[in-house]
Amino acid sequence: MASHKQSYRAGEATGQAEEKASQMMDKTRQTKDQTASYLSDKAAAAKEKAAEMGESTKETAEAGKEKTGGVVQRTTEQVKSMAQGAAEKVKQTFGMVDSGEDEGEDFGGNAARTTTTTTTTRRNNY
Repeated sequence: MASHKQSYRAGEATGQAEEKASQMMDKTRQTKDQTASYLSDKAAAAKEKAAEMGESTKETAEAGKEKTGGVVQRTTEQVKSMAQGAAEKVKQTFGMVDSGEDEGEDFGGNAARTTTTTTTTRRNNY
């Protein structure tokens, strides 16, 4: 049988081991909490940065869309105007101006001048 002194020492060793285990558990919990806090902060910062980038991308896309739309619209109007002008010029050239159209104006709204030239050809018989 173990002596009283040996039992005391065994109990003391057990107590020290339990204290050491408790200290290690506390340190592990503290490290876990710090790691979770760090990761949470980093995730929040990454989420915020992604939201900022998304908003910036959206604004850039909208600006590009507006700019492109304006250019396309102006180009379309210019091409349409040029085509109408060309069609009118062809009609005038071939005398196909509709009766409902004003024959006395050019494309700029200015009065057009009509000049008639008569050519006489004389034959000389030699």
